[in-house]
Amino acid sequence: MLIYGTVVHTPKRGTISIHTNALLATNEEGRIVALKDNIPEDKLDSTIDTLQVGHQRQSLLKLSATQFILPGLIDTHIHAPQITYTGTATDIPLMDWLQKYTFPSERQFEDPAWARKVYDVLVRRLLCNGTTTALYFASIHLEASKILADSALKHGQRAFIGKVCMDQNGAEGYIETTEQSIEDTKAFIAYCQSKQRPQHLVPVITPRFLPTCSPALLEQLGALARQHDLPIQSHISESLDEVAFVHALYGNEDTDTEIFDRMGLLTQRSVMAHGVHLSPNDVDTMVARGSAVAVCPLSNVYFANGVFPVQPYQKLKMGLGTDVAGGYSPSMLQSIRHCAVASRYLATQKDHDPSLVVDWMTALYMATLGGAEALGLQDEVGSFELNKSLDALLVDIATDNSPIDLLDDITPMDMVEKFINLGDDRNIISVWISGERKL
Repeated sequence: MLIYGTVVHTPKRGTISIHTNALLATNEEGRIVALKDNIPEDKLDSTIDTLQVGHQRQSLLKLSATQFILPGLIDTHIHAPQITYTGTATDIPLMDWLQKYTFPSERQFEDPAWARKVYDVLVRRLLCNGTTTALYFASIHLEASKILADSALKHGQRAFIGKVCMDQNGAEGYIETTEQSIEDTKAFIAYCQSKQRPQHLVPVITPRFLPTCSPALLEQLGALARQHDLPIQSHISESLDEVAFVHALYGNEDTDTEIFDRMGLLTQRSVMAHGVHLSPNDVDTMVARGSAVAVCPLSNVYFANGVFPVQPYQKLKMGLGTDVAGGYSPSMLQSIRHCAVASRYLATQKDHDPSLVVDWMTALYMATLGGAEALGLQDEVGSFELNKSLDALLVDIATDNSPIDLLDDITPMDMVEKFINLGDDRNIISVWISGERKL
């Protein structure tokens, strides 16, 4: 495939690279073989010949002046079954919220027909919003988790999926035994690996969070992660009521970080959501282990009683997450915006310290290459370096129903910033994953 026009990515945190009059070429496997910019249109044919990609000339896509290519967005924390009540249930604290809304909703996924209906809608919704890779929490149900995997493969989305594990403090009809949790996790690992799509479907060890997992379950999940070299996800130091619950279970001297580390669940493949109440020592431990945090700015405001301080912890790997349904929107654009806004609020609480402010370019990095680094995909996706897979969005800020008004000439930089701050799925007109068009 050949694309000629404006190509935008964030290969380095806090900066943006805009290639105008650029030619981006991929091979038959969807990998980037060339990115060359400042090519006058009358030199395009000769450049194609020079790059030895002339055999793809028929696939050439020329972008208009209001269009650009952007890396696919990466959601590093989303609860797949909670899409059913997204946009509601924002009225009570986290631990009460789980009992009143979450567990009853997730319990419905014991019905495979319901799971099939919901997950097909979910994956298509995320692709329409530009999410090409997602790190999913499923439910405790093995069959429904398999259906989520099937839906992701059907639509071509990269999916890291965890069958949720919880053997205590659940709800009536929504809890497992330790033995069943481990056996179903093993079965789910085998199911995903049988698909033989290691870059597109990855099973994830998923203890829901410390209050719902016994020490025995945590230890066995840690052993499974080591045995199969698998990613791990959970929630860490999320909210004040969660932290208090953990202290009551384990004693006030233990932090979430110390417990996860002791159980073998903090590794270079761990992605822990929220982290609002991590101490500096906790963060140092996570950095030492190579673990990542999924920053969820919207749900952090609603349920975590705070803002994650992105800028002071730049040594820590970080992605962004929607945290559906704790976050009421499945759009990663909303997560980008709320990340920037939340940082400004945090700065006002810290004597207006400008060093705490996250700009939109840094937030975009977190939603692309930062998310890829959190998932260990930094050599595969997240930016447009040579030999990476083309996971990309075609954005047009001047679609017929665009929420963006263009009243004057606009620079490429302003065009991108307008999309980040004002755009939505109406501006995303194509989505590619591994060079294949999915939307």
